[in-house]
Amino acid sequence: MNNLKLNIIRKYLKPFKKELLIGAIALLIVNILSVIIPLEVKNIIDQLQEGFSRNFIISKSLWLILLATLMGVIRLSSRQIVFGIGRKVEVKLRQKLFDHLLIQDPDWIQKMGSGDIIARATSDVENVRRLLGFTVLSLCNIILAYSLTIPSMFSINKTLTISSLLIFPIILGIVGLFGGRMVNQRRLQQEALSKLSDLIQEDLSGISAIKIYAQESSEYNQFNKFNKAYRNAAIKLARTASTLFPLLQGISSISLLLLLALGTSQLENGFITIGGLVALILYVERLVFPTALLGFTLNTFQLGQVSLDRIEEIFQSEPKIKNNKSYKKSNKAIKGLIEAKDLKIRYESSKTNALDGIDLKILPGELVAIVGPVGCGKTTLAKALGRTIDIPKDQLFIDNIDVKKIDLKYLRKNVAIVPQEAFLFTSTISENLRFGDPKASIDLVKTSARKAGLSEDIINFPKGYNTLVGERGITLSGGQRQRTALGRALLVNAPVIVLDDALASVDNKTASKIIKEIRDNKNKTILMISHQLSVAATCDRVLVMDKGKIIQEGVHKDLIEKDGLYKNLWERELAVKNFEDNLNK
Repeated sequence: MNNLKLNIIRKYLKPFKKELLIGAIALLIVNILSVIIPLEVKNIIDQLQEGFSRNFIISKSLWLILLATLMGVIRLSSRQIVFGIGRKVEVKLRQKLFDHLLIQDPDWIQKMGSGDIIARATSDVENVRRLLGFTVLSLCNIILAYSLTIPSMFSINKTLTISSLLIFPIILGIVGLFGGRMVNQRRLQQEALSKLSDLIQEDLSGISAIKIYAQESSEYNQFNKFNKAYRNAAIKLARTASTLFPLLQGISSISLLLLLALGTSQLENGFITIGGLVALILYVERLVFPTALLGFTLNTFQLGQVSLDRIEEIFQSEPKIKNNKSYKKSNKAIKGLIEAKDLKIRYESSKTNALDGIDLKILPGELVAIVGPVGCGKTTLAKALGRTIDIPKDQLFIDNIDVKKIDLKYLRKNVAIVPQEAFLFTSTISENLRFGDPKASIDLVKTSARKAGLSEDIINFPKGYNTLVGERGITLSGGQRQRTALGRALLVNAPVIVLDDALASVDNKTASKIIKEIRDNKNKTILMISHQLSVAATCDRVLVMDKGKIIQEGVHKDLIEKDGLYKNLWERELAVKNFEDNLNK
């Protein structure tokens, strides 16, 4: 293991130095007793050759039973302590991993894939726990077994000791030969498992789309492909492991056969006593088990190494969106003045700017609509205000303060963004509404629901505000989900509200009513990104965007009288409305 991994392991074990020391001492005592017992057996057998009495046999038997019992109790305690450390590290590591994921950028989570992240947070963390529990215990036990047993064997008979240990370098060579192959195979298995987890997670989230487009067979084939890849990787690893472990055990047993073959002649020539030969046999058997276990220990060790790499890869990922060193903590209320100065934003996957030199100024309390064709940069502007994407410095300001210098938590508390794709949690409607403020009173929840045009729907729900909405709000309609997300934003009473097409699934009459409810509160700055120009027409101003730029600005009645994009969009919406009206006649 390289120094980096040693440092990481040391870091994980540092909080448990006391338990680790106690466990190490207990393990040392166990190994000392494991050396003492064969020596006691040797002495008893040799004394029996000279004669014995009933009391001698009883006393020595009780003495051996006492030593074996003591060794068993201490061994059990050492294992509980060391394995307990592994469990504690597992809990702390999983919590640390979850905490680290919470600060990551949404784009990074999507690129990694939730299935892969879940695999790292579950199976990989368990592998690290085994590395720091079982593997540490096993490796320490092997080191102590060899360092204490071999000197004792030499004290009995050097020739037989050397002969019986000649086979062990071969064992170590085989372990080294298989080691690299098992690491690669284990990594391939973990990667295959991550792909499986990703596919399951994605298909469960998109099960409706799969049903709508009758793509069950396609997803079945994809899963079958990934499942077979995992099976093949697992079989290759199992084949290597099933070859290595019996091979190690068989070779280890050869040393016992050598000892019996050579020990007979040594016994006949008087170079060793019967008790000494029995003691050597016990010592060799004692070394056979940890040596044979070395293969399994190696497998667990390598598995832990791979998982450690995968977990550390997450920890090495720092979010791009975070508080700068010059950020300011403030309790001063935000008024809602928004200003952009030549704002330019480009995504990594694009060759053109999503926002290409935006200049705008929105006064506190204004209701401003932002309209334009798909892909013109409206959603990017909304994300920039909440800093869910990285933005340049000195280009976007709230209350004349660079957004990048405002504490992230404070910014997001004061800028409520309601996206088009409203995400709801698997809980009750009231818990979803009060997500931004879990301690909010039920009266505040009901007021927010009323302003979002949701209260009448909730009355018809089977359990009212205590109705479970299902996974991602599956039991609600698209409009109800959007209004729930809007109610959640209204409940936190942020001075700036950004509606990113958040009323797209709501009819114009309901949308106008909701806008009127929100607008009655004059101290809120509202940016309404929308494709519904009939709703945008009620706003104080309209900003028209195209290809990342603001190309028109003004009030609705003036914009529809001028040739340009807004007039074209308005005429298109009227044509669609007339067509729908004719169909309904």
